[in-house]
Amino acid sequence: MEKRRKGTGPKRRRKPGAQVSHVDRRSDGPYTEDERLFSRRLTEPELPEVRKRPRITRLAEDFARLPDSTLKDPWRVFRIMGEFVDGFDALARIGPAVSIFGSARTPRNDPDYRAASQTCRILAEAGFAIVTGAGPGIMEAANKGAQAGDGLSVGLNIELPFEQDVNRYVDLALTFRYFFVRKTMFVRYSEGFVIFPGGYGTMDELFEALTLIQTGKVHNFPLVIYNTDYHTDLIRWLKKTMLGGGKISPEDVAIISTANTPAQAAEIIIDAYQARNGSHEADDADRTAIAK
Repeated sequence: MEKRRKGTGPKRRRKPGAQVSHVDRRSDGPYTEDERLFSRRLTEPELPEVRKRPRITRLAEDFARLPDSTLKDPWRVFRIMGEFVDGFDALARIGPAVSIFGSARTPRNDPDYRAASQTCRILAEAGFAIVTGAGPGIMEAANKGAQAGDGLSVGLNIELPFEQDVNRYVDLALTFRYFFVRKTMFVRYSEGFVIFPGGYGTMDELFEALTLIQTGKVHNFPLVIYNTDYHTDLIRWLKKTMLGGGKISPEDVAIISTANTPAQAAEIIIDAYQARNGSHEADDADRTAIAK
């Protein structure tokens, strides 16, 4: 199966008045290192050197001896660094991609399973690679849809106390020891997230993405929640309790987009990508992919 290469992604068009970021930035302020890592279109040149090196205060000789397990922590840096290098190297050339999250427990006869597969088929036909956690349920459905749309199907597996097999619809599979490394890969190489009904892991990805967007660490990053019936109480709580209590602002709630059909979910992602990158009107093939 021939996969799309970098540079053959979705057609692009500019939407007037498109926001640059969720937060207002100082025009003269430098980008943070997180912004540099997760950004897709920053033009500020790289900093010539780290401005401030971390200050390390050595423990006094008479302090209690540290456990051997703690003394090994500095050496874990090399394992962590190796995971980052392997992940960056493997994913840097996949082109525009969308990360899909949802429950590993979703059965194949569930409407959400079929919706995830269809959404990813549309996105793949429009030129996006599909990235999942490589497991069963919604992840399997998404990878299956990517292959059906002749797109690249990526699975980022995680080492767990119980075995999680990579589903059979994954073309490119990576397995990580560290959750935080894996989470970085999802954000770094995605143009947006689609969140299907899921449990703790899905909610973890949802709220991490919300935090990154709210704080301006990620720019122009569509976040789509699929199936409003499942998420009704959550959205009501965000608006009534968090917003009503002054813990978030109205624009923080507006970060979330919702969809109840595969076409709606795909269109939000495609429109955001085209608005961000700015180019011609979408061609007939893109419109046909969304309409199917």
